[in-house]
Amino acid sequence: MSRTITIDPVTRIEGHAKITIQLDDQDRVADARFHVTEFRGFEKFCEGRSFWEMPGITARICGICPVSHLMASSKAGDAILHVQIPPVAAKLRRLMNWAQLVQSHALSFFHLSGPDLLLGMESDPAQRNLIGLIQHYPEVARKGIALRQFGQEVIRLLGGRSVHPAWTVPGGVREPLSDEKRRQIEAMLQGTFAGLDLGLHLLKDAFAQFDDEIRVYGNFPSLFLGLVTPDGGLEHYDGLLRVIDSEGKVLEPGLPPERFREIIGEAVQPWSYLKFPYYKPLATGTANDANDAYEKGMYRVGPLARVNLCQFAGTPRADAELQQFRQLAPAGKPVTSSFHYHYARLIEILFALERIAETVADPTITATHVRSQAGVNQTLGVGVSEAPRGTLFHEYQVDDNGILKKVNLIIATGQNNLAMNRTVRQIAQAYVDGHHLQEGILNRIEHGIRTFDPCLSCSTHALGQMPLHVQLVAQNGEVIDEIVRD
Repeated sequence: MSRTITIDPVTRIEGHAKITIQLDDQDRVADARFHVTEFRGFEKFCEGRSFWEMPGITARICGICPVSHLMASSKAGDAILHVQIPPVAAKLRRLMNWAQLVQSHALSFFHLSGPDLLLGMESDPAQRNLIGLIQHYPEVARKGIALRQFGQEVIRLLGGRSVHPAWTVPGGVREPLSDEKRRQIEAMLQGTFAGLDLGLHLLKDAFAQFDDEIRVYGNFPSLFLGLVTPDGGLEHYDGLLRVIDSEGKVLEPGLPPERFREIIGEAVQPWSYLKFPYYKPLATGTANDANDAYEKGMYRVGPLARVNLCQFAGTPRADAELQQFRQLAPAGKPVTSSFHYHYARLIEILFALERIAETVADPTITATHVRSQAGVNQTLGVGVSEAPRGTLFHEYQVDDNGILKKVNLIIATGQNNLAMNRTVRQIAQAYVDGHHLQEGILNRIEHGIRTFDPCLSCSTHALGQMPLHVQLVAQNGEVIDEIVRD
């Protein structure tokens, strides 16, 4: 007699989804699925619009990481214009992208996952949230808020507002950085490293406490994909695509991003609106074979992938932290536990803060030539950038007037889709016994998803908040056990 456990919705992620856990006739976990139950359809309704509008339109995909879509969309526009943007415009884009990395990673670590890490997986769900964190660890909450506020304020100073700034455009950016705003950013940097240091200290002190979670929270062999600099450094704005396997073998040393279709395929399943991207050279069969042969091409993106892929960070403190991070795995091999996405995020915040400090100290950063002018010079444009959650692809096909004929967006969360499903199954098999549903078990499964910090709004649509209602149902429809979370 088979049974199904449903977790609906998954909480403390951007967007809404549910998890179903399929039990066999011996009440053992046979399978688990992460269902994305939202739909949005940005790709379709952008058809017929001008590519000039796309940065402003696609920034509305997400309120957490609008800058990522600004970057990828503007870079696709650069390709359609077939121009080199002014050097200072590239520096300013990087500055905004690093600021977004800081604010998004701070939100994920301190406020979305912090309650689990500091209050405990088994703690009272009424307290295991930001309010509970403020009550029990007020300094941690304040530091996290301050870090996020810094990132948002840098975005506002550059783009005029902290959410959906229509500032980057095909050819560059709309406005230069004034010396007054440059000095403001320099002043705000003071004290930001203290919050980051606190987060690193708390997380590393907690590793021993979470040894079991590290072992089963998405700890499996997979590929890793992301951007690196031409010489193999940590990269978030430009660069080349690199792919490695779980042994550290380099499968793609440096593929130009516009050639991404040579290695990335996309599958669909009837039970989720989120696509299933995969690495084509290792997949077998077709994208939608019944045996899901494309899963052999499963890869992960995002902070964990980026720090595994790079040979170095390129800033002093981030490089030192990266060396400590690599001690978590055998020499020469990547860190495979998704639990360590948390650590990778903190390393990237550190890197971003160091890079921001370097950039605002650059005397050329206030140069005023920030935009190249041109018309449509080619009808296909690909823009690739690293969002906080992973590699983001914007691919536009236009006519001679720049009107969009086709739009394809490959979102970071979608690229982690296969790995998230594998993570849910691994955690469920370790903690669910098939007889009783306990709050701590459910939170562990949810936390496994939160390690990826999924942003479902990027590829689908938020429909509203629902209470958490979990049922264990027998094949005949009898409710064996249930939990209702208001």
